[in-house]
Amino acid sequence: MKYFPIKIVTIFLFLISGLTTFAQYTETINSNRPGASQGAFSVGTGVIQIEAGGYYGNDDHTLLRTSTDILGADYSLRYGLFFEALEISLIGSFEDNEKFIRIGANDVEFKTRNFKTNTLGAKYLIFDPSRTIKPDKPNLYSWKANQRFKWKTLIPAISVYAGANISQSTNPFLYEGEKAITPKVALITQHNWTGSWVLVTNIILDKLTEDFPTYTGMVTLTHAFTPKFAGFLEYQGIISDIYADDIVRTGVAYLLTDDLQFDVSGLINFKNTPDRWQVAAGVSYRLDLHKEDEYLDDSYEGDRRRKRTEKRENKNKEEEIPEEN
Repeated sequence: MKYFPIKIVTIFLFLISGLTTFAQYTETINSNRPGASQGAFSVGTGVIQIEAGGYYGNDDHTLLRTSTDILGADYSLRYGLFFEALEISLIGSFEDNEKFIRIGANDVEFKTRNFKTNTLGAKYLIFDPSRTIKPDKPNLYSWKANQRFKWKTLIPAISVYAGANISQSTNPFLYEGEKAITPKVALITQHNWTGSWVLVTNIILDKLTEDFPTYTGMVTLTHAFTPKFAGFLEYQGIISDIYADDIVRTGVAYLLTDDLQFDVSGLINFKNTPDRWQVAAGVSYRLDLHKEDEYLDDSYEGDRRRKRTEKRENKNKEEEIPEEN
């Protein structure tokens, strides 16, 4: 029974491996920051994207009588490989922790410095409703019909993720007996509503081959207040015999250019074993080497982009035709 979840995931990945679908290249950067969840869509073929930041916080454990100051950096390197639906990534973090343990009337200090996580993985978009499901045409005779709730808007884009946690066997962040390489899989969904609201969910199964696997669920709601400024609210639930928690994050992001984004965020949890808080700031930058305009949706904005591309191509053709004497 220990390996039953692995068999289920393997069968699931095999079944979806034959499906063909497409992601959607965007004209502005598509960053997973400042939340901890992954969006369903890839960065696009030929796009190299770096997302990194620093964080500082404290864990105060009431029962163990410990207080840990945490200074760290997290990073993500994403690349669109072969075709639009596929993305490979390296996601990790490095921490420098100072733990103070109260023994009698004295505080004993312990320091830990190492990579806390490093996960090499791939994400594949298996379903995109903007391509598969045709939007309703406007009803010219009924305003009420046009305003009616559409159930199809509840259908999300769906991606699957599979990766490997990579570490050294001597890493102090590994629990005793944990292997240096362990599997990680996730199911990712994403709703895009009216262009300004995005709802992302992640269901993550981590370290399934170990004695103490971790099951995580995340829900992230993002709202764009303006084309350049957005905020988010995120809930993360963690279930494990090693560490379980309920965490809430919130923060904002600002789009400086189409390829550069800055963000700030913070988190708190809802227990005292440990009691956690953290603040963070980061940046996302993409090197856009996308060579073709692959517009995959039939939306109004997609039509506008196609027309701009056709107009640009026609203009280039006209410039190549020599004038007749």
